Amino acid sequence: MTPLAIAHYLRVPTPEVWIKSALLNVELLLIDHANCEKKAASTALSLLYRYVEKSRLLQQLSRLAREELRHFEQVARTIEKRSIVYRHVSASRYASTLNRMVRSHEPERLVDTLLVASIIEARSCERFALLADVVDTPLADLYRSLLDSERRHFNEYQRLALEYGDERDISARIEVIIETENDLITSADHEFRFHSGLPVDLDIESKTSK
Repeated sequence: MTPLAIAHYLRVPTPEVWIKSALLNVELLLIDHANCEKKAASTALSLLYRYVEKSRLLQQLSRLAREELRHFEQVARTIEKRSIVYRHVSASRYASTLNRMVRSHEPERLVDTLLVASIIEARSCERFALLADVVDTPLADLYRSLLDSERRHFNEYQRLALEYGDERDISARIEVIIETENDLITSADHEFRFHSGLPVDLDIESKTSK
């Protein structure tokens, strides 16, 4: 098994209606994006604490966690420049649903955690590329600046899963987890978030914030 291209890995592209909703909810998009960067760093750090005996994993994820925090700082600066109040917003169902699929025994727990992380990074990279084509220039520049690192994170998580797991098991798990991921982004969502699915109301967040 070799590292797969993002579009092939994800199977199903982000629906166009999500992009339209993002354009109506740029403030919420940025706030949730900042939260996603913090969560990505947290995931890497939690693996560092849990698997202290795996030296290669420690080195890879230490660098990844630092990069995710730099991304958070970039998004936070963008939020400040736009005079947006950075506030608490509830998390989407996306990551929590995928993480519930992680098996509880080792080494499968590690492998599944790495695969879920690779899928989240892949979807983030895909959405950055889509948004960069439709948002205003400063925001497009931000998303384009994140593409290479997000693609690299996807590849790193995938390679680490292959290093610590069985190739046949990984192929089977990818199919199962991706099927759930595809359902999450193509089924109805009542809240707009960076990784949300189909908006029930395109302008739902804009209306409720007024």
